[in-house]
Amino acid sequence: MTETFTPPTRFAVPGRIDVSNRAAAVWQTATITEIRRESPHAATFRLAVPAWAGHLPGQHLMLRLTAEDGYVAQRHYSIASAPDDAGHIELTLDHVEGGEVSGWFHTVAEPGDTVEVRGPLSGFFAWPGDRPALLIGAGSGVVPLMSMLRHHRARGLDVPLRLLVSARSPEELIYAREYGAETTPVFTRSAPEDVPVGRMAAAHVAPLLAEQPPGGWEAYVCGSNGFAEHASRLLVAAGQPVHRIRIERFG
Repeated sequence: MTETFTPPTRFAVPGRIDVSNRAAAVWQTATITEIRRESPHAATFRLAVPAWAGHLPGQHLMLRLTAEDGYVAQRHYSIASAPDDAGHIELTLDHVEGGEVSGWFHTVAEPGDTVEVRGPLSGFFAWPGDRPALLIGAGSGVVPLMSMLRHHRARGLDVPLRLLVSARSPEELIYAREYGAETTPVFTRSAPEDVPVGRMAAAHVAPLLAEQPPGGWEAYVCGSNGFAEHASRLLVAAGQPVHRIRIERFG
């Protein structure tokens, strides 16, 4: 998804909906309660949504902004938070150059502002925590994968989970403070001393496929079109069955 418009100065959401209706098809008012910087170009926006019915890790939502003149902008965004965060959801958004929605979030939005959300949407990329998960993402493609990782930790799940995440540099690695032993970062432009720089390669993927858990991996790939194609080829070349690769793309 490419954003190309200039953001209106301020959006205002019309009257609050009936919070008793928890269907994914219904728009709900969400209030920004916190903004956290994740990288020079990405920030997490915590939203209070009292009637949120919950979601599965990997699902996304539709977000709607309505300007004072009635102009409406809608975007799909992956949910970053774990499902157990009752009444709240978190979105991590890149500041897209020229983006009307991401531009508003990064330059205008502040705690107390409201937007509208509808969801959760799509179950294809969802991971309920019932099978070994091999997660591969690049840039903001790590957002739905972080929901899975947070779910894994919050529930104390025993099922194996590994995350392979690509970023241009350590400074641009989203959620850098949260990663543990389950995560392998790959840096494409600059890296800490003694860490090789380069594109994700077979040398990163093959060792993960070599440690196949019982039942095998379910692979989840998220990133740009080019990255998704590249990572999928690496997985197949390393022996991952095609029917066990789930892909979410943006661009």
